[in-house]
Amino acid sequence: MNGFTSLSTSIKFKNQLKNTLILVFIFLALIFSFAISCKLLNKSGEAQHVEWSKIQTPTDKVVVPYDTLASVPEDAAQTKSLLDQLVVLKLNGGLGTTMGCTGPKSVIEVRNGLTFLDLIVIQIESLNKKYGCNVPLLLMNSFNTHDDTQKIVEKYAKSKIEILTFNQSQYPRLVADDFLPLPSKGETGKDGWYPPGHGDVFPSLMNSGKLDTLLSQGKKYVFVANSDNVGAVVDLKILNHLIQNKNEYCMELLEIAQVPDEHVNEFKSIDKFKIFNTNNLWLNLSALETAAGAAIRFFDNAIGINVPRSRFLPVKASSDLLLVQSDLYTEKDGQVIRNPARTNPANPSIELGPEFKKRFKSIPSIIALDSLKVSGDVWFGASVVLKGKVVVAAKSGEKLEIPDGTVLENKEVHGAGDI
Repeated sequence: MNGFTSLSTSIKFKNQLKNTLILVFIFLALIFSFAISCKLLNKSGEAQHVEWSKIQTPTDKVVVPYDTLASVPEDAAQTKSLLDQLVVLKLNGGLGTTMGCTGPKSVIEVRNGLTFLDLIVIQIESLNKKYGCNVPLLLMNSFNTHDDTQKIVEKYAKSKIEILTFNQSQYPRLVADDFLPLPSKGETGKDGWYPPGHGDVFPSLMNSGKLDTLLSQGKKYVFVANSDNVGAVVDLKILNHLIQNKNEYCMELLEIAQVPDEHVNEFKSIDKFKIFNTNNLWLNLSALETAAGAAIRFFDNAIGINVPRSRFLPVKASSDLLLVQSDLYTEKDGQVIRNPARTNPANPSIELGPEFKKRFKSIPSIIALDSLKVSGDVWFGASVVLKGKVVVAAKSGEKLEIPDGTVLENKEVHGAGDI
């Protein structure tokens, strides 16, 4: 990276150190609760000697099974009361460069011409219309996505949804040779800075003034999720559980068996633990204000919820995009829903090269696909059907075209003669 490295350091060291400490304490909330249950800490927070053999899987009180959550009240007025306490916050700081997009990742088309942001707006707008509630959408942008996002949200001006935006912090890149901030050496453009990532959401929410705004509107809970996780929709059962049980912090978790193979490395660090973070979080806003101000207060009744696989559907690469654009999923009210015609509970394993979209005249049918690996200069025609295990690998220097209407089932294709 031209001798430069990104480190979480700010020119305003004092303020950033304070924010960093705040952030650390907030994320330690669930860990602290778990540690108490495992007797890693005593009640005063003092470290205890760790006896590894005594560390157990968290109980259902700490990590609540989703199936045990109470049903949502049938009374629409009660549901409206729940939703009127909620705000949805989507993390919108990432660019879509890995999938050929030069702007915010949230403007990439996902299904039927709808972008990530379109789907999010439709989801919340549908709730607001159905229950007569007012769930606002809050977008945390980075300096890379702010200007474009401000223009994009204008198209939702007539939608039944309030959209608020704020920027996360930006940190200077440091010169590897002397560890001085790059902007101090004259690099004042965007290349001299970088966004610190999703962990910056809590101090940025407070520093932007948006936390005070939400509290003044009577909002009590915020649901935080990545904008590219199309499974991260408002869940009334979770919201109801948190309000009824006065849980101030909730992390949605998946069992390792539910995590797709291509995403396991994002979750798995220790074989001992079988449940991992989806980056879907629920927080009590008043508790967040207190915790951020004191920097030493942990959330009360912090829990995890072991959620269904459907709540974790991230689109991080072209292969993920192909999945959600295919007949493996449908869309209703902004929600991407698994096609019941797929009998295998696992998604197909897909490996694609770059610029995949222009290589497909239309997205193939993959309802019965187990795995697909594509390499080389491969082009797919319209109405192609893929079943079982399929490998399509063009020979070096040659273009390989899969004709319209082709059905490939448990086949390895290296040339036209193999089709």
